[in-house]
Amino acid sequence: MSIKSDRWIRRMAEQHGLIEPFEPGQVRCHEGRKLVSYGTSSYGYDVRCADEFKIFTNINSAIVDPKHFDENSFVDFKGDACIIPPNSFALARTIEYFRIPRSVLTICLGKSTYARCGIIVNVTPLEPEWEGHVTLEFSNTTPLPARIYANEGVAQFLFLESDEECEISYADRAGKYQGQRGVTLPK
Repeated sequence: MSIKSDRWIRRMAEQHGLIEPFEPGQVRCHEGRKLVSYGTSSYGYDVRCADEFKIFTNINSAIVDPKHFDENSFVDFKGDACIIPPNSFALARTIEYFRIPRSVLTICLGKSTYARCGIIVNVTPLEPEWEGHVTLEFSNTTPLPARIYANEGVAQFLFLESDEECEISYADRAGKYQGQRGVTLPK
């Protein structure tokens, strides 16, 4: 496996729709306003968070069960910034839609701007031939409320290409999150 460079990312985005919408460079400000950066970096792509959030709440004293998830455990919110309660989490999605090639595995790491504030971003690997908006989980590990900014960078995706294609891709096995749009809860 080899990690892919900015040139590969730009070529795959422009020729094969790897990332849409795509930003070929790093954006750090917009109309004179400082942003958490997004776009193509040396060996990755910094994604943006959309303005749709599902904020976890336990007003119903529910048990978090991945096999029988209670949608009432979330409050829907739409806005330029989301406040995550202390020691809680929120779900969001990327603005970008991804189409992962058959020979590529994509992993996500949080951005240091958020990590240094105790906000952890979790995303499972994007498997070969998976496509969709990526659902992002933001965990606020602090005892204070934490703010996440919509339309700004939140995580970096790294693309690892194998020297051979996988035998069975995510699309081949009809994965349950294939083609997801919007914030997607556990299935």
